Amino acid sequence: MKAKSIKGKSTEEIKTAFEQSMSDGFKPTLAISFISKSLDRKAISELFDEADIAIFGCTTNGEFIDEIPEKASGAILLLDMNKEYFQVYFEEYPEKKYREVARAIALKASEKFSTPAFLIGTSHQAADGEEILHGIEDITGKQVNAYGGAAGDDYSFSGTVVFSNGKESGNGMVCIALDETKVEIKGIATCGWKAVGTEKIVTKSEGNHVYTVDNIPVLDITAKYGGLENITPENNNLLIEIAANFPLQLQREKGDPIMRPGLQVDWTDRSFFTSGSVPQGSKVRFSLPPDWDVMEKVVKGVENLKATEMPEADALVVFSCAGRILSLGPLMSKELEGVKNVWNVPMAGMFSNAELGRATGGNLEMHNLTTCVVALKEK
Repeated sequence: MKAKSIKGKSTEEIKTAFEQSMSDGFKPTLAISFISKSLDRKAISELFDEADIAIFGCTTNGEFIDEIPEKASGAILLLDMNKEYFQVYFEEYPEKKYREVARAIALKASEKFSTPAFLIGTSHQAADGEEILHGIEDITGKQVNAYGGAAGDDYSFSGTVVFSNGKESGNGMVCIALDETKVEIKGIATCGWKAVGTEKIVTKSEGNHVYTVDNIPVLDITAKYGGLENITPENNNLLIEIAANFPLQLQREKGDPIMRPGLQVDWTDRSFFTSGSVPQGSKVRFSLPPDWDVMEKVVKGVENLKATEMPEADALVVFSCAGRILSLGPLMSKELEGVKNVWNVPMAGMFSNAELGRATGGNLEMHNLTTCVVALKEK
């Protein structure tokens, strides 16, 4: 499988890069498209539609095809994968039926491929990505390879979007099902954020809606331990600060902790929604703002993936949490450079609102403040 990554800050720039990519006879069949809401994603999608290219698309909080993070741009990974080896699905999830919708997609994929793997994009801040993963596991089993991320909106909290050929939704999912007998896919989700303080108990929660921790509204206890001020709906930077620096760390008996920052506040009771479930009665800790070790852990994790499971790759897809670049700033380029250099193949990625993958020693879960690196190779 041949892969090429292109980028641009306008439809015209992307069109030019797209045409140049095909000047040597390259004929892509799939476009993994990470596009800022500030760009005309419909016009960009039409470029691929006209060339009969399947689209997996997400809006973003930033994009990249190499070590340089961009804003207000498009980053696209073009693959000439055999069309018999993949299928793109697009579905909305009305009434929060995340698990049911995911089950239906997984059932279709299982009818088409004996061993399907999945690359997933989700939209809507309150979407429970963990329920989506559970729905896929219901059909395919817990051993399934599934990775992905939640779309962004340039940190505007105005609504995220996933899209495919002629379709888009702010309350749905786009999914590539891969025939794993023909396409090898391996991934890793690594965070590195360090915990601080003692364990605390989640005293009231429902799914990914966390109400109280130690019988205190979760927003208030987060503000207390983070030293946050101006905890009001008018503070437009509040959610960014909580997500980037002071997420909850869900403690587990097996595997690394899972990051659970607040992504959407219910001001009536000062509760918040996270990207994945936080069971009532579970234990959580708060986080320290990150340091250099955070990036080193990600790169070492990817190097270990290559050494132990994926010696060669044709292309990389990366979902890196928007909170990472907010916290790490210019240092983020060092992490991206380190990831890129592991295989040194075409790469495209986005800064996402949440990440889907399997952490070290853990199960498939929804993550935050995490980098999920996915390597692909056609057999």
